[in-house]
Amino acid sequence: MTRERYNPKESEPRWQAVWEEKKLFSTANDDPRPAYYVLEMFPYPSGRIHMGHVRNYTLGDVLARYKRARGFSVLHPMGWDAFGMPAENAAMQNGVHPREWTWANIASMRNQLKPMGLSLDWEREFATCDPEYYRHQQRLFIDFYNAGLVYRKTAKVNWDPVDQTVLANEQVIDGRGWRSGAIVEQRELTQWFFRITQFAGELDSALDSLERWPEKVRTMQRNWIGRSEGLMVRFAIANAGAVANAGAHSEITVYTTRPDTLFGASFIGVAADHPLARDLAAGNPELAAFIADIRKTGTAQELIDKAEKRGFDTGLRVAHPFDPDWLLPVYVANFVLMDYGTGAIFACPAHDQRDLDFARAYGLPVTPVVCPPDADPASFTVGDEAYAGDGRLINSRFLDGMTSAEAREEVARRLENARLAGAPVGTRKVNYRLRDWGISRQRYWGCPIPMIHCEACGVVPVPVEQLPVLLPDDVTFDKPGNPLERHPTWSKVDCPRCGAPARRETDTMDTFVDSSWYFARFTDPWNREAPTTASAVARFMPVDQYIGGIEHAILHLLYARFFTRAMKATGHVSLDEPFAGLFTQGMVVHETYKTTSGVWVEPRDVRIEGSGADRRAVHVRTGEAIVIGPIEKMSKSKKNTVDPDEIIAAYGADTARWFVLSDSPPERDVVWTDEGVQGAWRFIQKVWRLTNEVASLPPGDDTPSKGAAKAVRKAAHKAVAAVTEDIERLRFNRCVAQLYELSNAIQGAMNAAAEAGDASAETVSALREAMSIMVQLIAPMTPHLAESCWEALGNEGLVASTPWPGYDPALLVEDEIVLPVQVNGKRRADITVARDADRATIEQAALAQDSVRRAIGDAPVRKIIIVPQRIVNVVV
Repeated sequence: MTRERYNPKESEPRWQAVWEEKKLFSTANDDPRPAYYVLEMFPYPSGRIHMGHVRNYTLGDVLARYKRARGFSVLHPMGWDAFGMPAENAAMQNGVHPREWTWANIASMRNQLKPMGLSLDWEREFATCDPEYYRHQQRLFIDFYNAGLVYRKTAKVNWDPVDQTVLANEQVIDGRGWRSGAIVEQRELTQWFFRITQFAGELDSALDSLERWPEKVRTMQRNWIGRSEGLMVRFAIANAGAVANAGAHSEITVYTTRPDTLFGASFIGVAADHPLARDLAAGNPELAAFIADIRKTGTAQELIDKAEKRGFDTGLRVAHPFDPDWLLPVYVANFVLMDYGTGAIFACPAHDQRDLDFARAYGLPVTPVVCPPDADPASFTVGDEAYAGDGRLINSRFLDGMTSAEAREEVARRLENARLAGAPVGTRKVNYRLRDWGISRQRYWGCPIPMIHCEACGVVPVPVEQLPVLLPDDVTFDKPGNPLERHPTWSKVDCPRCGAPARRETDTMDTFVDSSWYFARFTDPWNREAPTTASAVARFMPVDQYIGGIEHAILHLLYARFFTRAMKATGHVSLDEPFAGLFTQGMVVHETYKTTSGVWVEPRDVRIEGSGADRRAVHVRTGEAIVIGPIEKMSKSKKNTVDPDEIIAAYGADTARWFVLSDSPPERDVVWTDEGVQGAWRFIQKVWRLTNEVASLPPGDDTPSKGAAKAVRKAAHKAVAAVTEDIERLRFNRCVAQLYELSNAIQGAMNAAAEAGDASAETVSALREAMSIMVQLIAPMTPHLAESCWEALGNEGLVASTPWPGYDPALLVEDEIVLPVQVNGKRRADITVARDADRATIEQAALAQDSVRRAIGDAPVRKIIIVPQRIVNVVV
């Protein structure tokens, strides 16, 4: 028997080499076994993996290994989300080509991931920057274009005047470009769009079918899609002839979800790029200057909501739909957006905060028309905070006393029957906040958009046989802006239709496009003729379990759902939803540390001393006192990161895997602590020691187990049942707890045998069975340790290719039960008896309890009622 400590430095590389040599994790598309597809969101190749990666991929790997043991053909691939701005930034800062920077980072991260022992099918690996991948993406773009799902239009964008590129709303921070710091401007550019709104209703309603998605994510998507039932209301312009350039407009149509508040209307607001505002500005330099000024805010909704509410009185007045003598002023307002509804609103300041802020700024009326349920209608007023809820109508003429719902219906009914220029004043309408997806980016390091601009033919797709449209290598990054536009020859091509000189599209695709279909490509990445293979997609998709961060709950997941539908519409897949199950794991967080002067300090430079109230931190080299800060997400800026390489080098990959699984439920944040890592390391050593102690026992036999042997077998079989259920439900921390209990049960039996001086043959047999089960159960979590233990126990083959253990249901039944004992219906005691105890034994045990005897006193026992395996009632 070996007494040596478990050595991961020797064990882990050895087993990884064996798995690779046997191609244990390669998945054949023609495997006859049932398929199971587990996928973690693929990483951006930044150059280093972090503990978030370790947790994310460990969660998926546990499930992948478990499902293989259950007899599934598991698809568990890996790839790289490799396009994006960081590579261009590196090119500008370091003078290295984005391609070189990206592929070097991929190689580095691959070398970091492999020591984790992940059961990945590396033969399917690809990067989105590989032309062999993006040629198929360009094919999809062309197919979408031909199907009417791609179009081009002029739209407002966030423009960084220094970097000379479009910014996504998320890249605008406090009105400035995230990288340059320049004040962002609104510009109108001709952009490419995916027609995601065509599927808005379906994307919303199908969320109900995604039962294995977190409700929080489904709610976030519903809110983003923003389905609303409202009313289109037409307001007649009363004085168009009195305002320059207004003559072509006779009415303003608004969309509202709160028609019940019409009698609280204070003004009409129109967006700066509403057709009415544009026409008026053409004849009013002051209005034109106002519009130009508010466009400096950018297009991000958050910016617009936070900005000071500003407006310009156009001089126009509209008639209230229920009272032609009630005229409302028309403002061009900076908080009204053209891309939602009609680009015009009627404002009810008492019941919308933005309207209220605007009304207070411009001295406009604020009339409450909805009284909260707990307020007095006679005295209810609105101060600095609007009341946006429902209630009873007040100050609303014929609507007074109605509920909000009743008033909405009554207004809709009346305005549907009212007429303006021969058409209904009001029309019911379902609207969506979701906007079409603008994918144009003025960047080099992205997938080229495969379109050609010809003066004679217009916009023409690149012929499919000419794909991929490759990025040129000879580009420079010495100036801001898109290097593709500066390239002397790349954009110059002949029109594929007429042969005349033409211009290639220089915008590249939003990198969200790259990640919106990669999961389908993984099913057959070797297909050179088409983006997907129908049989492979049908076999593996939808993804059975998708795992990633909550930060991708909206955009990535929504775009992937749209893309799958668009691929179905163009014949590339036959399903609607890409992910049957979704799991959003928590972050890895860590304490923060600072010197007394406020300089961040890395955890590796900190030594923790004491505990509880006496816990303190000092610098390991200087002995200087360190201030312990709050627990926060690991970040380079706060230097509270832990390098996975260092953890694996010191403790091994299995220790890191065990810790991230054991500390907390996987959907919650895990707090990284040295104590927790050391506890995981001790458990690894305990399992190794127990394995060798059991392996050193003499052979046992298969006689029926009883006593200690039966207790060990019961513990092992209960663990199988519990761990199986917990993995299926992704409750990995509970699996860990079950395995701690099983290890303690095995240790207890070993200790008892040692005290007795000898272990019976049936106990040895039970211990060997329990230890083998223990190794099989930890195999998905600590795979290297499991292989070493499996080998030490003398079992054949690899545990990674061994079927999942079964359990005997009879061993899950408790031998003893606890019965409450009542006296005249009042509970007095509990007794523990054998499950199959006879009536006399139960009566004797019940009457022997002191508390029962005291309750009976001198009274005679009339009868004892026993409800089998439930309760005992003594009647006196």
